[in-house]
Amino acid sequence: MDMTQLVTDLMERLGGPGAGLAVALENLFPPIPSEVILPLAGFAAGQGRMSLFAAIAWTTLGSVAGAVALYYAGRLLGRDRVRAIASRLPLVKLADVDRTEAWFARHGRKAVLFGRMIPIFRSLISIPAGVDRMPLPVFVLYTTIGSLVWNTLFVLAGYVLGENWTVVEGYAGAFQNVVIAVCVLAAGYFVISRMIKSRAARPGRHARGSR
Repeated sequence: MDMTQLVTDLMERLGGPGAGLAVALENLFPPIPSEVILPLAGFAAGQGRMSLFAAIAWTTLGSVAGAVALYYAGRLLGRDRVRAIASRLPLVKLADVDRTEAWFARHGRKAVLFGRMIPIFRSLISIPAGVDRMPLPVFVLYTTIGSLVWNTLFVLAGYVLGENWTVVEGYAGAFQNVVIAVCVLAAGYFVISRMIKSRAARPGRHARGSR
């Protein structure tokens, strides 16, 4: 059974709650794409299987439920474990972790809000929020707002496009590819720059240069 058929069956059997369950699972298992679930929920609303309000409300509730589960996974992981893992990673320094923590302390609310509207980060942003122990009511508030904006956009697209709802997946897939490319470039820049700095800091290089 393909993903579209699975989500369709959930909605046919459970209606709005089925759409919410599918979105909650999408948060926990990112290979389940919201770009399929949300427009399909909008299409189902257009067919009268549920109201448009129910489609948006249930999918947003599912988004928040999945995000809260990952938030608690981050809290369980904890700051000390994150630092211990980072200390074992090549090219990563604890100073990098400190800078990341300081950045999240300043911009965590905006990161959660806008992170809910970016593929890949939609799920991952909940974990550092949990590690940082962002107050749960604050996390839920910003997660709800960000999820509501994202879900409403895609559900409405499916509702308006009707049987052509699959068009949305193509555009969303292109956006996701751009995000992946930016992440790869950023990771590549980090690795290369850190390797250059590491080589430049080797005592042997300085010793040879002073001869």
